[in-house]
Amino acid sequence: MPGIVAAGTFRVIQLALLPLGVAAYVATVPRMLAYSRRTGVSATVFASLYTRCMQHRLQTRPDDPADRLMAVMPNVSQEGFRLETAPTLMGHLLTGYVPRIYRYPYRGRAPMHHQSTARTSYYDAAIQRHLAGVDQLVVLGAGFDTRVFRLSPENRVRYFEIDMPRTQAHKIAMLEKAGLPTNLATYVSADFETEDWMAKLVAAGFDPGRPAFFLWEAVTMYLDRASVEATLRRIAGTAPGSVVAFDYFSQEIVASRSPYMRYARAATNFVGEPLTFGIDNTPPARKSAADFVGSFGLVLEEHRNFGRETRRRSAPAGFVTAVVPAAVGHSPQETVAPETGAPANSQSENGLPNAAAHHDEGKP
Repeated sequence: MPGIVAAGTFRVIQLALLPLGVAAYVATVPRMLAYSRRTGVSATVFASLYTRCMQHRLQTRPDDPADRLMAVMPNVSQEGFRLETAPTLMGHLLTGYVPRIYRYPYRGRAPMHHQSTARTSYYDAAIQRHLAGVDQLVVLGAGFDTRVFRLSPENRVRYFEIDMPRTQAHKIAMLEKAGLPTNLATYVSADFETEDWMAKLVAAGFDPGRPAFFLWEAVTMYLDRASVEATLRRIAGTAPGSVVAFDYFSQEIVASRSPYMRYARAATNFVGEPLTFGIDNTPPARKSAADFVGSFGLVLEEHRNFGRETRRRSAPAGFVTAVVPAAVGHSPQETVAPETGAPANSQSENGLPNAAAHHDEGKP
């Protein structure tokens, strides 16, 4: 079906089924929130799992483990999930069209409402870019991250996951229930706000004297400032060549009084995961991000905006990779290249996007 016709037909199907999807969302989300409030298992981790499951089903980012995990979650109504996703999946089945939100990377900047899917591509590309230079990969606040299943045995990277005890125990139980191996990662339970996570990580076999990649996805906004800053300082104290990748909200969006952000704050407060931390994203955001990570001894490598930035208006969120420099006065070269695009299925042999998809935002 030609592109324009497919897109138009997809929208008609989606609109026709939209009431069904909205009704399912209204019926299922309270159940998920109530489960998290009752058990102490994180609710916010499901946002990433949901988008990765959708990308898998739309065939833009294969992730069978994510799909299998979603199918066994006790707090997810499978009937509700099918109805909620029906407008998109049925439209795709009949037309072959994939909504733009699920086919990043595309040319241009990702808007804020594409943040949960675009950041997945950013993290995948950053890991692929640095994988040859590290032999340890640490996922901070791992939630239901499934990247350990995307690494090939040839990588020989030691993989660690750190998360709150209840959330991590729940994940391991769900991996077993889904028939997925639990011996590919070293699991370390820790609370970033009350415990020395680095000491626990070292006790589990992590070597701070060897380069590592720290992946910190969709976590900073739920921590207090002291914990975010302390975490970055600990990473800055690891071996030269180590890398941290994280996404963040701006201070303005965290405090926003828009209907959506009021709803988001109410939902996260209800489950005990309040939106707390934001970065001063004063334009140009890249300089603000560089100053922020620089205050901990890190050097900005890559920066992306989520949403539009102008000279007077800050972008609502961003993504950063920063490195531990080799020595004082010697910093890795910052990468600045123009906006480019890449096919959504541009992947290397190990299932992660090719490093060629990397680019950075220079000017706002």
